[in-house]
Amino acid sequence: MMSGEAYRTVKDLPTEEFMAPGNPLCAGCGGLLAVRLFHKALGGKVVWVNAAGCITMLSVYPYSPLQSSWLYTAFASAPAGAQGIRDALDLMIKKGKISPDEDLKVVVVSGDGAAYDIGLQSTLGAVQRKLDFYYLCYDNEAYGNTGFQMSSATPYGSSSATTEPTASFPEGNTGHKKDLFEVWKSQKPAYLATISTAQTVDFLQKVEKSTRITGPKLFISPVGCPTGWGYDPQETIRVEKLGLETGIWPLKEYVDGRVKHTHVPGAMKPVEQYLETQARFKHLFKPEKRDEVISRIQEDVNNYWTMASRAEGFHVRLIGT
Repeated sequence: MMSGEAYRTVKDLPTEEFMAPGNPLCAGCGGLLAVRLFHKALGGKVVWVNAAGCITMLSVYPYSPLQSSWLYTAFASAPAGAQGIRDALDLMIKKGKISPDEDLKVVVVSGDGAAYDIGLQSTLGAVQRKLDFYYLCYDNEAYGNTGFQMSSATPYGSSSATTEPTASFPEGNTGHKKDLFEVWKSQKPAYLATISTAQTVDFLQKVEKSTRITGPKLFISPVGCPTGWGYDPQETIRVEKLGLETGIWPLKEYVDGRVKHTHVPGAMKPVEQYLETQARFKHLFKPEKRDEVISRIQEDVNNYWTMASRAEGFHVRLIGT
């Protein structure tokens, strides 16, 4: 397999497909794009362990678009399922029942509902045990498969089925998104990164780098959700790209005890440009503009990048400073 340095442009994207076209997921699903690209980066020898969520609909017996194995588990149990598969593969190799060439990469795939909330306990347990596995969280910032209810990944100011704006709470969600990157980092995993399909080369480099590391390898991929966020399905990559350009979605990695941002916007765009693309934020603009909420979101982004730039010594031009 090529090294991460070989992924220099999108022309280096592997041409082999491990996912056939046609599946029951929503048009423009960002999570589907993330799984497809992750599979390309890992190759074909993969077993997916899925926690209940939107992506569960990808492989429904007896049909599957994947040229790989798939194990469906309950919401909280995917890392435990990964442990069983990894142990079984290691034992069969040790006993000579299968050759090392038949080994598989064990990948947990879940939404933010399982990663941030219901399955966090089992994930931290697997990291504590130093399980050699991959964990891909496709983060669409809500419980998308059951009606788009709020999760602890739902951002401040967002509307959801359980945080609709009201006279008492005109901003919608009054809470702030959990920092799962920092929660996972506290466990000192072997590798940890945020990735985005809007930055394909960065995505491929990180996944490929992780294949040369033994231990827990964790990935958070913010993904667009046309159905829940409220935008045209063909706009997924544009919306995701705005998430990067406004600084709302930082791309970074943690390896060897250090955090490094791998994509720093040269001149950030106002968060307003990202928010106004989605119906979940329309109450911040109509019937009247909620400048105080938008300003608070912008301030949170500015504060994040101020601290990050001081820690790593890079320069970033912030909005309003």
